[in-house]
Amino acid sequence: MSEPQHRNRLAQETSPYLLQHAHNPVDWYPWGEEALEKAKRENKPIFLSIGYSACHWCHVMERESFEDEETAEVMNRLFVSIKVDREERPDLDSIYMEAVQMMTGRGGWPMSVFLTPEGRPFHAGTYFPPEPRYGMPSFRQVLEAAGAVFRDDPLKVQQQAQQVTAALQRDAGPAAGEGLRPGVLEQAERQLRQQFDSVNGGFGGAPKFPQPAALEFLLQAYARSGDADLLHMVEFTLEKMARGGMYDQLGGG
Repeated sequence: MSEPQHRNRLAQETSPYLLQHAHNPVDWYPWGEEALEKAKRENKPIFLSIGYSACHWCHVMERESFEDEETAEVMNRLFVSIKVDREERPDLDSIYMEAVQMMTGRGGWPMSVFLTPEGRPFHAGTYFPPEPRYGMPSFRQVLEAAGAVFRDDPLKVQQQAQQVTAALQRDAGPAAGEGLRPGVLEQAERQLRQQFDSVNGGFGGAPKFPQPAALEFLLQAYARSGDADLLHMVEFTLEKMARGGMYDQLGGG
C-alpha cells in the first residue's frame, strides 16, 4: 500500500475525526497556541472548520473541497486553517456556533468560520459546495472573498468582528437574578416564524440540521399562548424529519 501523499499536523492528534483529515493537502492545525501565534505573526485570517465523525456533510465537504489540491492551495495561501472536533471541544463549538447563528440565522456542521488573528469571527457559514449551487457561492469563491476583504478592508473586518463579539457578550446570559424579558422571547418567536420552511419543515434553507432547542422553545411558547401556528411548526417539522433520510440520530450521530 502506497504512502499517503500528504501529512499535516493532525496526524499527531488522538481524535478520530481529526485523524480523518491528517492526509488532506490542507495545512491543518489543531486548535492551540501554535496556530494562533502563526496567524498573529503573519497577520493572516483564520479559517476554522468544526465538525464530528458522524456528520454526513462534514465528509462531503472534505471529499469535495479539503481533498482538492486547488482548493487547498487557496486555503494554505490565504489562511491559517484550524480543524476542531466538536465532540472533543464542545466549548469552542458552542461559542462559534452562536456566532454562526447570529450572522447567518441558522447553524449546523460542518461549521465554517472566518476569524481575525485574535480569534474573533467576521464571516461564517456551514457547508459550502465546490461549485455554486443551492443558492450558495462555491467554497473557493467564499475563500477568495474573505481573504480579499481581510487584505483590502481591514477596518471593515475589525468593525464586523467587534460587533459580533459584543453581541456574543451581551447574549452570554442574564446577570445573576435577572430573568428573561418578555420582549426577548417575543423576538425569538418572530425570528422562528420568519425562518420557518412551510414546504420542507425546519428553519432556513438547505442543508438543514435538527434544532431541538428551537422546537422545545416553540412548544413552550404554544403552552403559554395556545397559538396553533406554533404547534404546527413543531409537528410539521418532526413529521418531515420522520419521513426523511435521518438515520444517525442515535448514539450521538
